[in-house]
Amino acid sequence: MNQNIHQKLKNEIDELVRYGEEISVAASKSGSILAPDYIAKTSTWVTKIGQIIRNLCSEDSQYFKNYADILKKTDSFYVMNSNWYRHICVMNGIIKAIQDDFDKGLLVNFRQLLQAEIFADFLEMGEYLLKENYKDAAAVIIGSVLEDTLRKLAVSNGINILKQNGNYMTLEPLNIELAKANVYDKLIQKQITSW
Repeated sequence: MNQNIHQKLKNEIDELVRYGEEISVAASKSGSILAPDYIAKTSTWVTKIGQIIRNLCSEDSQYFKNYADILKKTDSFYVMNSNWYRHICVMNGIIKAIQDDFDKGLLVNFRQLLQAEIFADFLEMGEYLLKENYKDAAAVIIGSVLEDTLRKLAVSNGINILKQNGNYMTLEPLNIELAKANVYDKLIQKQITSW
């Protein structure tokens, strides 16, 4: 994942956790319904949590199931006071779980595994085309998958993927830069060059 995007996501998740803690404390001390500005901020908070879950985890994830469950069980998510704020705490627990997994790299790794599975499908497609004597089409597909994978590997290791003229590096220059940065050894570099 691009370092800039990773940092923006981390900042957003951290901010959602901070606001969840703030609203939980405010609700626990409130004798009556909270002010309209808290309701507006909470609406934004709930919406952003849902979007973060969709972007990072999918609607099939346990995070989303818990998120949807708390929304269903709460008649009015925006009513909260010292007697009624459990739903806020549960929602904050969900975003804290996402924060913990994100910080440990578990969410990013899951997405990378999914991408690897998609790349494997493309490689199988290239292999099929090769067996059917569509050598040019096979070479284009396999080369594209390899180049894209090397780009992502370079970005995740902080290696610039652009040439001085602003164009993206092609396969072999990426391969050289990755080997120079000791992301992999010379043997793997030679293997990639032969491919």
